[in-house]
Amino acid sequence: MILQYFYKKENSQKRKAQQIYVNIINLSKNLLKKNNFFINKNYNTSFELVSLFLIIYIKLNIKYRINDYVKINEDLISTFINDLDESLRTEGIGDMSIGKYVKSFVKKFYFRLEKFPNNINNLSEKQFQDYLKLFNIIKPNLIVNSSIKFNAEFNIILQSYIK
Repeated sequence: MILQYFYKKENSQKRKAQQIYVNIINLSKNLLKKNNFFINKNYNTSFELVSLFLIIYIKLNIKYRINDYVKINEDLISTFINDLDESLRTEGIGDMSIGKYVKSFVKKFYFRLEKFPNNINNLSEKQFQDYLKLFNIIKPNLIVNSSIKFNAEFNIILQSYIK
């Protein structure tokens, strides 16, 4: 009886979304730790990185119409919002105001989603430069170097979809 639960379609979609989200978190952590082109290495920078990679995965899921991409994307966003809630609580935000903070970060996320370039298959370093300039997380003199790095990471993710 328990095995049926694990093999249900919804659970495989949730597992796929969880796997993608863990990849996003690990990729964001590695970029933040190993690169010096960020103005600050704080919660907001981390949020920007996670948002960027989440947007990339969501857009690629839609573009390549992976199995049950709508449900997977819903689960990704749900996981992201739950993670925001939990991480803001660990930052010291209290129960009374947590909703306001989560709402403001979700609004930021959807703004970033709207501003992301539509031509997901042909993203250039210049498009990454323009996108990254919008959010002021990269040192201005290192924007070119960082866009090369982000474009390389994007191409690695893209190759996993093309296979």
